[in-house]
Amino acid sequence: MRIAPVFLVTISLLVAASNVTAGAWPRAEGRVFISSAVRLFWPQDIDDWTSRKPSSQYYTFYAEYGLTERLTLGLDLGRSVSGDGKTVVFARLPLRARDTGLRIAAELGLGVIDKEPVLRPGLSLGLGLKNGWLSAEGLSEISRHTGAADHKLDLTWGWNLPQNRKFLLQMQTGLPHGKKPFARLASSIVLPVTPLVSAELGGTWDLTGSETFGVIMGVWSAF
Repeated sequence: MRIAPVFLVTISLLVAASNVTAGAWPRAEGRVFISSAVRLFWPQDIDDWTSRKPSSQYYTFYAEYGLTERLTLGLDLGRSVSGDGKTVVFARLPLRARDTGLRIAAELGLGVIDKEPVLRPGLSLGLGLKNGWLSAEGLSEISRHTGAADHKLDLTWGWNLPQNRKFLLQMQTGLPHGKKPFARLASSIVLPVTPLVSAELGGTWDLTGSETFGVIMGVWSAF
């Protein structure tokens, strides 16, 4: 018996997301963004459950720092497109940063995935809306030894809610080298706890590539 995808919508409307990253919008000089989260997963088919404990889980840490008005530096720890552990440092520069219209930024990261050195180029697009934003963030994780590459594209719709809350709906897609492509739906709400710290709680639902649903719990801070 499958748990209906309405689970994902319900958890989003009641509570709180994935990383609220700057993407195509650079961090202002001297400004910092930090997030940390745990992600828990269960089979969509409840008949496959052996216990109520998660079938898998992993932790993430993400940070950005505005070194200048144009240059954003970052650290990304957690899980790669292929599902292996990752540690990546990156730098992001805007290619088009006008106040109106489409924003474009490019980034380049260096790091290690599953003990192998990788190069991670990326491109972000962003469009500000009256009460929110749309964004597309793509990246490739390229092995510096073999040249094998994993690719990922996330599409996000963000909505600013009253009392400094935010709702996010995201389509996460990826093409790991030598594995099946995947697509999952994720949504969440960000709730401020203090002037500097916000809580996040959200859910994910696999559409292709796997058959799990997940819960995201974490905190983020911008200062």
